[in-house]
Amino acid sequence: MSIALKQVFNKDKTFRPKRKFEPGTQRFELHKRAQASLNSGVDLKAAVQLPSGEDQNDWVAVHVVDFFNRINLIYGTICEFCTERTCPVMSGGPKYEYRWQDDMKYKKPTALPAPQYMNLLMDWIEVQINNEDIFPTSVGVPFPKNFLQICKKILCRLFRVFVHVYIHHFDRIILMGAEAHINTCYKHFYYFVTELNLIDRKELEPLKEMTTRMCH
Repeated sequence: MSIALKQVFNKDKTFRPKRKFEPGTQRFELHKRAQASLNSGVDLKAAVQLPSGEDQNDWVAVHVVDFFNRINLIYGTICEFCTERTCPVMSGGPKYEYRWQDDMKYKKPTALPAPQYMNLLMDWIEVQINNEDIFPTSVGVPFPKNFLQICKKILCRLFRVFVHVYIHHFDRIILMGAEAHINTCYKHFYYFVTELNLIDRKELEPLKEMTTRMCH
């Protein structure tokens, strides 16, 4: 990793504050295990498999929070170059446009500039992962019945950040010498969501060619 990039990543220049796991909890242990696998350079495909005897919801919760923190960091490194002028539409090339919808201000899918979309997206995810009713942190508190559905929506929307960054800002990533780091993050994300079937295949289409080169 280049020195400039190390400074960026070491500063924790995230787009949003990081969500951390409470030491001593089962989820903290899973988080440590997932981190250790990544840092040891093991096969990413093997690293994403649910460890035997572990609860799938716990495993998914840990990864959703980790991916949010990492993708935050990735977008944080290029966000000053992603402006309403450079990116008037949240898109992934000419064929894919992403519109924002939530249950509050935007009741219908609405076309927005990429930075505005990203802000709304990160705010929305932050609210979900900090909601104890959805991501409980206390031992013994069950996950809600719709937990996986919520996680699928979060992961699907996080994938769009990769799409936009790869298609519209990859020149900036290369200039920073960050492509190896971001490719590893992407591969980890891709293997995880496909291993557990968490993103619809057609959502993955915008990066299909690149993914085939990188992951197969």
